[in-house]
Amino acid sequence: MDKQILYQYIDACELVKETEEEIERLRRRRRETVTDKVRMSDYDFPFGEISCTIHGVPYDALDHDALDRKEHILEERKAAAEAIKLQVEEWLVTVPLRMQRITKYKIFEGMTWEQVAARMGRKATGEGIRKEFVRFMAEK
Repeated sequence: MDKQILYQYIDACELVKETEEEIERLRRRRRETVTDKVRMSDYDFPFGEISCTIHGVPYDALDHDALDRKEHILEERKAAAEAIKLQVEEWLVTVPLRMQRITKYKIFEGMTWEQVAARMGRKATGEGIRKEFVRFMAEK
């Protein structure tokens, strides 16, 4: 397991959330209808002025194809980010429990080494936890 992928995990999680929000915005845009009032001449004599309400979609067929392509790209981006998340989660269950906790606190939650040591308990020091992590990652 490449150490850099651990740092990508956080970005992958955020990217999945952001991409899901962007996909939802696209889907809302597709469902969106616009309404406008226009004045026009009556078809029948005496050709008086009448008001009509027009409903429609705010894009044309070309925009529809562009929206489809953009949604497809976003779905691919989301799938790639989820693959990274899954890869890290699969690796994480193979390491010792102590190292799982250290990794979770330091990498995923962004704590300092001293904060990690305080969470780990058992009179651990920040420097001791850091060295334990570095040794473990050098093995992998």
